[in-house]
Amino acid sequence: MELFTIYQPAIKAVPLIANLPHSGMFVPQNIATNFTPEHLHSLPNTDWHLDKLYNFLPNLGITVMQANYSRYVVDLNRPIKEPLTGNFWTSVIPLQTAFGKPIYTTNPSPTEVQTRIQKFYIPYHNQLETLLKKKLDEFGKVFLIDLHSFGGLIDDQICLGNVNGQTCSESLISTVESNFTVGGYQVVRNKTFTGGYITRNYSKLLGVEALQIEVRYHVYLDENQLSQPQPPCWNIPNFYQARSKFQDIFQRIVEKLNVQ
Repeated sequence: MELFTIYQPAIKAVPLIANLPHSGMFVPQNIATNFTPEHLHSLPNTDWHLDKLYNFLPNLGITVMQANYSRYVVDLNRPIKEPLTGNFWTSVIPLQTAFGKPIYTTNPSPTEVQTRIQKFYIPYHNQLETLLKKKLDEFGKVFLIDLHSFGGLIDDQICLGNVNGQTCSESLISTVESNFTVGGYQVVRNKTFTGGYITRNYSKLLGVEALQIEVRYHVYLDENQLSQPQPPCWNIPNFYQARSKFQDIFQRIVEKLNVQ
C-alpha cells in the first residue's frame, strides 16, 4: 500500500490543492495485531469516503493528495511534539479514540512511535510541501483546502476553519461560505473545528492560504449506519446527491478564485 495517492488535474491546473489526511483506512498487519478488535473493525472518527465524495476535484483542475493509511497509524494533522502518544486531539499517535476508548491491547513502544513518524508522517508532509512549492512556482500563490468530516461535538452541516482569520483571507473563506450557502447548506465559521496542524503550518508559507472544511457525516451518509460497529456504506442515494451538489459548489468556487 502506497503511503498516499496524488490525483493530478484532468484539465488545466488551477492554484488549488485539496488534501485528505484522515480518509485512509489501511492499517499494517504488525500494527493491527495490537488494536482492540472493536476498533480495528470500526476505525471510528475516520473521515469516511471523502476520496469518493470529492472524486470530481481533478476534473476542475484541482490537485488532490490523499492519505491511504488510517489516522490511528499516525495522525498527519497533529504536530510532532510531546507527548507523541496519548490524547486523540493532540498526539501524533493517539492511544484513545475521540470517545476516550482505548485503541490498543498493547500500546506502541517509543521505538515503534519513532518508526511510524519516519515511515508514514515525514514522507507525507515532505510531499505535501513539495506540491505546494511547485504550485507557488507556477502561479505565485496557492489555496490549500484541507478536507475533513465529523460526527459529533457540533450539529452544524459545514464548518469552515481558518484559525479565526489567521490562515486565509476573508476573500477565500467568504467565497467558500457563500457557495455552500447557495448550495443549500448551513455553514459556520471556526466553531470547534478552527483548523488543525496542516492548516496552521502550511499557511505560514508565503503565498499559501489554507482553509479547513469539515462536513458533518449526516450530510452525505446514512445516519442510521453511523452507530453501527463497522464503516458506513457510501453507495446510497444521499451520498450521490451530496456529491452532485458539492461538484456544483466547487465548480463555482474554482471559477471565483481563478479570476481573483
